[in-house]
This record gives sequence, structure tokens and C-alpha cells, in this order.
Amino acid sequence: MTRHALFVGGTRFIGRRAVREFRDAGYDVTVFHRGEHDSPFADDEAVDHVSGDRTDDGDLADAAALDPDVVVDLVAYQPREVRTATRVFDDIDAYVYVSSGAAYGEEAVPKREGETELEPCSDEQATDDSGATYGARKAEGDRAVFAAADEGVNAMSVRPCVVYGPHDYTRRFDYWVQRVANHDRVLVPGDGTNLWHRVSVENVARALRVVAEDGDPGEAYNVGDWTLQTLRETVETVADALDTDVEVVTAGSRELAAGGLERSDFPLYRDPPHVLDTNKLRSLGWEPQAPSEAVAETVEATPERDADDAQEGPDREAEERVLGVLETM
Repeated sequence: MTRHALFVGGTRFIGRRAVREFRDAGYDVTVFHRGEHDSPFADDEAVDHVSGDRTDDGDLADAAALDPDVVVDLVAYQPREVRTATRVFDDIDAYVYVSSGAAYGEEAVPKREGETELEPCSDEQATDDSGATYGARKAEGDRAVFAAADEGVNAMSVRPCVVYGPHDYTRRFDYWVQRVANHDRVLVPGDGTNLWHRVSVENVARALRVVAEDGDPGEAYNVGDWTLQTLRETVETVADALDTDVEVVTAGSRELAAGGLERSDFPLYRDPPHVLDTNKLRSLGWEPQAPSEAVAETVEATPERDADDAQEGPDREAEERVLGVLETM
């Protein structure tokens, strides 16, 4: 008998790749969304669409009436939404909440499920929509999953770190692709060894299906690329994908100041390191995509990669001032 997966959200980035992952595995798929974004599956007769607002309890109940076997909740941004969903979908085979590595409140290396402390979340934070409370809200959503599991709901959580890949509307990765595509010298903050764990959208999609099929209720699963890359290695992998050579030029805080820059101005830079332990997910049978393949797919899909101006990151003029200072040292 064919299993039915319902996606709450699913028309953008992680969702569009995850829908394909489940379709390729033989699932019937329904996408429940508000219709604010064009669906990449509009012409795909194999994917059904249901219009509705997940914050409307009636709309969510209508979606539950479709009798899914699996629910993948991609757009639960406040804890109350998770609590409502686990009540509405309390008798399905798997409810998978997409949380975040930002839910961790302790700067441990690596961060481990069930061991590393989560962010606390106040009542005020729980209903906020700002980026400053994102991690706290995701952590409280995790706690809602654990509480539901204690009541017998087959609910579990997946915690991705920073996601990259085709159709990434945040365009965080574009900056590095465009710099490598347009310049022989690429400025990297620090000494190039910065580690901010990333994960390809392909690896997240695979993780969602593996957890839905083999995960244990009440458990959370980190997902990040199995092999981590430093920022320098990321630039070099982008260069390989573009079949070009670049000189990676590193700069500390003093040198960056010549261009009015700080290390945090550069996309994908984080201090201290952020690393997730992914062994628990791997134990379920998750087979990760290699970073070289994932970066190549990302580079191929990067829009306007020949343009000089990226959506995020420092202006090239400021970088040139720093590079000029380094040449004189």
C-alpha cells in the first residue's frame, strides 16, 4: 500500500527538495500551503495541493482529514504551532518537525542531541517573530515534540545547521560563488579555518525521509554534512566546481579594519565554531551527499554568478582596500 506524506509548507527550498525525495521513494504527496509562493509542482499531477493557513486550526484539521501517514512540518516557527500540530496529527505514523541547530543554547563542540543544552524560551519570546528569538522558539518547539511523544504521539525532530543548495532564497552561499567567479583573489576573514557546520539541502531531504521512516518518537536528530569544510576549503571547492584557480587571502581584524570591515560581515563566518554531531542520524541508515557534489550543484544553480555584487556580504571596494593593505605588509 502506498504511503501518503503531507507537507506543511513545501513550495520553497527545503520543501521542494524534500517533496521530490518522498516522491522518488514512492510516496503519495500533498503540499499544504497558503499559496503565497508559486509552487514548483503546479504542473506535477503526482503532487496534490491543499490551500490553507497552518495557523488556522480549521484549515489544519481539514488537512488532517486527508489521512496522511507522515507529516513533515517545515513552517512551524512558534511553539504553539507545534503543540497544535501534534494534537491534530496525534495518530499518524510520524510527525517530523523541522527544528534548527540554532536551538542549542550551549557553545559545545560538537553539539549533541540530548546532551547539549537547548536555548530557554520565555513566554514573550515564544510569540515573537524576530531573528533574535529564532533559536529559542525552535528549542521550545522541540520541547513540544518531546511532550507530545510522552503522550503517545509519534513525533520527532530534525535539527539542520545552515542549509545551502539550489533554490536557497537566503542566498547566503551566493557571495562566495560570485567572488570566486569574478576575482582572482578572494578575501577570507580570520585564518581560513573557521567552522560553521553546513548541510546540503539534499542531505536534509534524505534526513527527513529517514527519520520519518525509522526515527524514534520523542527523539531529535541533528543533520549536517558528514564531512565539514572550513571557510577556506569551501572557497577552494567552489573554485573546483567553476574549474578555476583563486588565491585565498586571509585577513585578521586589524587588516579588515582598513576596509571598515569585521569578520562577521562575511556570510558563513561564525565565531565560535558551530558543529553538530550527526552520528545519531547516520545510525538510522542516512547516507549523506558529499560536499563536493553538493557545492557543485549549488554553484550550477547560483543566479547571476557573473555579477560583481552579491546579495549579502561586503562591497568589493571595501575588500580591495584590505587587499591593498595586505600587499604592502
